[in-house]
Amino acid sequence: MKKLRWQLIIIFLTGLLVGILLLADQPGGPVTSLTPQPARGGVYTEALIGSLQRLNPVLDYANPADREVNRLLFSGLVRFDARGVPVPDLAETYGIAKDGTVYNFALKPNLRWHDGEPVTADDVVFTIDLIRTGGEWVPEDIRSFWEEIDVIVLSDTDLQFRLPEPFAPFLDYLAFGILPQHILGGKTLEQVVNEPFNLQPVGTGPYRFDQLVVEDGKITGVMLKANELYYEQPPFIEQFIFRYYPDSAAALQAYRNEVVQGIGYVSPDVLPQVLAEPDLAVYSGRQPQLSMVLFNLKDPEVGFFEDKEVRQALLKGTNRQWVVDRLLGSQAIVADGPIMPGTWAYYDNLPQITFDVEAARAQLKRAGYVEPAEGDPIRQKDGRALSFTLLYPDTELHRQIAEVIQKNWGDLQVEVKLEAVPYDQLVNERLDNREFQAALVDLNLTRSPDPDPYPFWDQAQATGGQNYSQWDNRNASEYLEQARVTADLGERARLYRNFQVVFSDETPALTLYYPVYTYAVDRGVQGVQMGPLFDSSDRFATAAQWFMQATVGGQ
Repeated sequence: MKKLRWQLIIIFLTGLLVGILLLADQPGGPVTSLTPQPARGGVYTEALIGSLQRLNPVLDYANPADREVNRLLFSGLVRFDARGVPVPDLAETYGIAKDGTVYNFALKPNLRWHDGEPVTADDVVFTIDLIRTGGEWVPEDIRSFWEEIDVIVLSDTDLQFRLPEPFAPFLDYLAFGILPQHILGGKTLEQVVNEPFNLQPVGTGPYRFDQLVVEDGKITGVMLKANELYYEQPPFIEQFIFRYYPDSAAALQAYRNEVVQGIGYVSPDVLPQVLAEPDLAVYSGRQPQLSMVLFNLKDPEVGFFEDKEVRQALLKGTNRQWVVDRLLGSQAIVADGPIMPGTWAYYDNLPQITFDVEAARAQLKRAGYVEPAEGDPIRQKDGRALSFTLLYPDTELHRQIAEVIQKNWGDLQVEVKLEAVPYDQLVNERLDNREFQAALVDLNLTRSPDPDPYPFWDQAQATGGQNYSQWDNRNASEYLEQARVTADLGERARLYRNFQVVFSDETPALTLYYPVYTYAVDRGVQGVQMGPLFDSSDRFATAAQWFMQATVGGQ
């Protein structure tokens, strides 16, 4: 009946508008422009894929379903817009010292927790202390990062961060949800893990916890209410309900049964059915992931990878659009570089390399890799055959992608042998130890709005770091190193533009595609927007502006 009620409201408002406009359309009468204005009210229910564990932002690193609820319950000092630009959230202002090692923050005045208690700088310090001692609950790199930072409380609303050295991506680490010291103070994270707070959370976000939905002794959902104490405009939708489902197919069925009005994630297998639903609006946003082929540029057995002509020819000979369209159901974007499109750091004037077998063959020929003699299927140069092994993660999708690449490059008379490896082993053994010739990998930058390509492409990371290709380019490294210590966003954008130009020219790795995230919401819910994502929870970045009820206003 929810859909029917909304349709009746639309019919009523449409009739009202038409009637008023007809009355206004009289000779000599004033013409009034009328537009529906968002109004408070309504209940929105979303099918969330996954299950509830703990509604606590310090404990949600491993569970996207928790992060998505927490996005509405908690706030951080800063948040990031769709382009990855940091903007104040709980903070009113912040400033950065000229040397880039001191950050001063001032909280917004009169901030309140959902229970009415004041938010103070001590809450921020308390949360950071929990992160520092997070044990298995917090990723090691984040724990160790905070161990190096001095946090100083200057007053109830002011605090200071002191870094051991300039680090421009620092603001990335300040988007975590703040926890209330007045409720959890005096407890270690090990104790907090089992606190009732995790099922009855108190935050500062646009929605506050109302109650759990329990059926047959199992938690099947969470009910939230609009936070009247929210420091920005309170949400229009009064109640936000999440119900948990195992997969997108079950979520779609719940929508058809009129149990929910939104599907938190639309997987490629159900996308055609979702698109066929006339009342479902579908939104897509680029995910913070990049799939690519890495080359071991320092392995003498495949010394031909040092020749950029070979690497560029392989890129031209890879039908990436076919992979996106046929294997990924068009749920991806062909990648033209290592920095995510749609962000402040992305350079959109890079050359677009399209699939061109003949151009790839011609480039290999110019590089001295002649077509093989009759009966020999592999190109050679000075007795060295273009033959190597491509590692790929041991999943069905990666197998299919690897086989397409194998066929594409086979058409160039390049021999590619395939080897499936479990993902953990691929990264922690083969890549870390540089025991590979080429590898199909996925770079996941979830919750990292700042691009910071330094760990993957700087010379200093070629030994012991994550520059697995061991790309050794001084110009590119200088751009990355300068951008890491420069606070000015415009200057950093210039440095990253230069880096991308060098990367495009050298092609040290083959960028394949950026996957997209697809979300569906009933058309009765207005104001929904979704840009590029840095986490699946970013689809709620504008949730406070969504509305289901409207009034008619004139201009």
